[in-house]
Amino acid sequence: MKRILLSLVAIATIALTSFGQAPEGFKYQAVVRDAGNLILNNQAVGMRLTIQQGSIGGITAYSETFATTTNGYGLVNLEIGTGTTSYDFSTIDWANGPYFMETSVDITGGTSY
Repeated sequence: MKRILLSLVAIATIALTSFGQAPEGFKYQAVVRDAGNLILNNQAVGMRLTIQQGSIGGITAYSETFATTTNGYGLVNLEIGTGTTSYDFSTIDWANGPYFMETSVDITGGTSY
């Protein structure tokens, strides 16, 4: 009887903890190019990522900045939710979408997006 009860408690615990949860961040990759479409490899860049709610150019739900460096192929790897910001990523209500993401880049490594 104890085994059955213990098994039921274990199954219930696993079932309750397996429900989906909102992420605390997500991965983002981009290849950075200049106005002439040349890949900027091994270069410091400043990036601002803004999550907008409702439509393109809609209400800003979240915004953050990054100071990063491209790799040898011009690629940057970021995790949205871990940059410099005054917003709280965990307060985004993903059920109230749609959401759109705007990416701004300063190819000189500054903050002139």
